[in-house]
Amino acid sequence: MNGNIGLIGLAVMGENLVLNMESKGFTVAVYNRTTEKVDHFINGRGKGKNFIGTHSIKELVDSLERPKKVMLLVKAGKPVDDFIDQIIPYLEPGDIIIDGGNSHYPDTIRRTAYVESKGLLYIGTGVSGGEEGALLGPSMMPGGSSEAWESVKPIFQAIAAKVENDTPCCDWVGSDGAGHFVKMVHNGIEYGDMQIITEAYHLMKNLLGMSHKGMHDVFRKWNEGDLDSYLIEITRDILGFIDEDGEPLVEKILDTAGQKGTGKWTGVTALDLGIPLTLIGESVFSRCLSAQKDQRVAAAKVLSGPSVTFKGNKQDFIDDLEKAVYGAKLVSYAQGFTLLREAAKEYKWNLNYGSIALLWRGGCIIRSAFLSKIKDAFDQDQDLDNLLLDTFFQKKIDEAQEGWRNVCSTGLSQGIPIPALTSALTYYDGYRCDRLPANLLQAQRDYFGAHTYERTDKQRGEFFHTNWTGRGGDTASSTYEV
Repeated sequence: MNGNIGLIGLAVMGENLVLNMESKGFTVAVYNRTTEKVDHFINGRGKGKNFIGTHSIKELVDSLERPKKVMLLVKAGKPVDDFIDQIIPYLEPGDIIIDGGNSHYPDTIRRTAYVESKGLLYIGTGVSGGEEGALLGPSMMPGGSSEAWESVKPIFQAIAAKVENDTPCCDWVGSDGAGHFVKMVHNGIEYGDMQIITEAYHLMKNLLGMSHKGMHDVFRKWNEGDLDSYLIEITRDILGFIDEDGEPLVEKILDTAGQKGTGKWTGVTALDLGIPLTLIGESVFSRCLSAQKDQRVAAAKVLSGPSVTFKGNKQDFIDDLEKAVYGAKLVSYAQGFTLLREAAKEYKWNLNYGSIALLWRGGCIIRSAFLSKIKDAFDQDQDLDNLLLDTFFQKKIDEAQEGWRNVCSTGLSQGIPIPALTSALTYYDGYRCDRLPANLLQAQRDYFGAHTYERTDKQRGEFFHTNWTGRGGDTASSTYEV
């Protein structure tokens, strides 16, 4: 019996993904660096199923049909490179190596070129959905050697989550690092969505003084409307979860958030490409601030702020809060897609933005009811610069902004930190502003560094320098872009 695909790495994601593959009729060869895990799996969750347990990479590769397909689900970074070098000697031209982990896209660009130089094919695929998604159907974002797609397509689309008309949440994204780039942006949006939700929870709890039952009911209601999404759904469940002593479990969890780097990568890439990814950036920094627990405890004893009091109508504020969460969420996606557009130009990727939105409709962490509207927006205008310019998004933002502004002003006046909600709103206000104060900023740069400026009464592309003090010369600094 030959395996249809081999997998290296029987941790949580790997184990559940191969169970998913096997359940769809594929025979899977499995290997793990700690070979005891292989035996444990074959005699446990994999017992009696179509798995081939192997105890060496050679044995794994030898057990596969041509073209041989070897998938890695191992820790990102050096382990991926190490396994690639161990696999290559046993492969023949046309065979395929697949990285299904959260690799940084520059590494995938480099690895694609390296593997192709050996006469082989390479795929870097984002896999979203966590443990349950891996088992029941994840969202998958493959990119790399395009010649490899037809060989893996039947497997990937069979195991992926399905939406309307049995459409799989998996399709080819683009060349070299495109798949992992899209997954990185997906994770950045995920950071933003999570931060927005936690700020709503903070306002409900600390400003409105709501019970956990009351908050649970609000999120349950929200999940039945425009905010229908996986993260709203699980927040509903978390707020309703009671510990053994009868108290809400969420309040016993230490308020220090971890991160694995994909949100940071998204923010750094946005800075490199000159894209204002403000909401996602604030979400990353909020996790960093949460990690400074000891400092915050000490600061709370000496730094003052307003006494939190709420005198308005609670239900009206909750209605406004729903609008604020929705408006900020729209901005998060809008910013994410502007980053995708800029990256496509930079790396010459032919990205289909509508299709990417559909990849996220099922199986993944950021699946949301309005993703189909993103597809509609790009179907109407494939050159759309920003989702906020689409008619649907314009209308929704306009409907949300009065309540959104009320929430932000109330939160700020009451001293409750809401960086994601406020940064999303200020991005919106900045984007709709036809004249920003950057003219003064550029004058300052020219004053102290002779960095030059353009004039409103001259053609774009002409640069000028002023001797502001009378003591400077005519020499100007070179002009460059981010």
